[in-house]
Amino acid sequence: MAKLDETLSMLKDLTDAKGIPGNEREVRDVMKKYIEPFADEISTDGLGSLIAKKVGKEGGPKIMVAGHLDEVGFMVTKIDDKGFLRFQPVGGWWGQVMLAQRVTIVTRKGDVTGVIGSKPPHILSPEARKKPVEIKDMFIDIGAASREEAEGWGVRPGDMVVPYFEFTVMNNEKMLLAKAWDNRIGCAIAIDVLKQLEGVDHPNVVYGVGAVQEEVGLRGAKTATYKIEPDIGFAVDVGIAGDTPGISEKEAMSKMGKGPQIVVYDASMVSHKGLRDFVTNVADELNIPYQFESIPGGGTDAGSIHLTHNGVPALAITIATRYIHSHAAMLHRDDFENAVKLIVEVIKRLDRETVDKITFE
Repeated sequence: MAKLDETLSMLKDLTDAKGIPGNEREVRDVMKKYIEPFADEISTDGLGSLIAKKVGKEGGPKIMVAGHLDEVGFMVTKIDDKGFLRFQPVGGWWGQVMLAQRVTIVTRKGDVTGVIGSKPPHILSPEARKKPVEIKDMFIDIGAASREEAEGWGVRPGDMVVPYFEFTVMNNEKMLLAKAWDNRIGCAIAIDVLKQLEGVDHPNVVYGVGAVQEEVGLRGAKTATYKIEPDIGFAVDVGIAGDTPGISEKEAMSKMGKGPQIVVYDASMVSHKGLRDFVTNVADELNIPYQFESIPGGGTDAGSIHLTHNGVPALAITIATRYIHSHAAMLHRDDFENAVKLIVEVIKRLDRETVDKITFE
């Protein structure tokens, strides 16, 4: 594997960390380690979202940049007599990407390796081979001979189950393959925004947030926004890359490496026009590439942020990513770096007068 520089080491640590909704502590600890050096104050809300505060101008407008800590995974619901685990998806999964995949069960006694069991084709009828296996009929094999053996290893209902995948820099070293890009890349953007603002004059107070429980209903962003009461909110997340075989431009237009996505519309929010125009004007002025995107079938934490308190002008800025909500997804490093650059330049310009002007556009 290519030698990891400082940024790649951070991205590896973030994506390697295990954390499904409601179990984000390990990821929060990693994000805290990387963001704390650039923050004036670190706190959490009651659900466990991480909030890193950086003061540019005391009393200036509050700007929130939120990624989410959680990844899609599974939860153990039952151990059967033979030691096989039944499970519940946590977050959105498509059954066809799950069979025969390696997983890690996180127990109170340590990690246990498992695999989502599948029948070999030799014993399937021609009809059965054509039919996808339903998630409710799947199980996890941890190599236990009985319920007692599985319990002896520490496994019990409620334990989180996390996809297993090794962080990989591809032959094209800009292409990065890992589990949990959704949404450790958003956490990385929040970290690097605070890092790039170190020693920089900015006329506001910036909050880098790692929100919990996004994948089950944008929950942590809601409580974190209530705590912060921001004037402007950015959700940083992954978006759909439409540059692989089988995806039409009608389904997804964006391409990896062509800049961050400015989400104009999704199922959770119509983006704030004044903020959207301000951000794209800054990008145009500085020749930072970007793409417009609409995602009618999904939402981001901006959906919760914009509905909190009196309402918050909000925008989702996302990274075009292939194969999300599976064991391994791929994104382009340039898109990450351009997203950070764009958000930093926008923040530098968000003084009170500008924020007031955006709010009422």
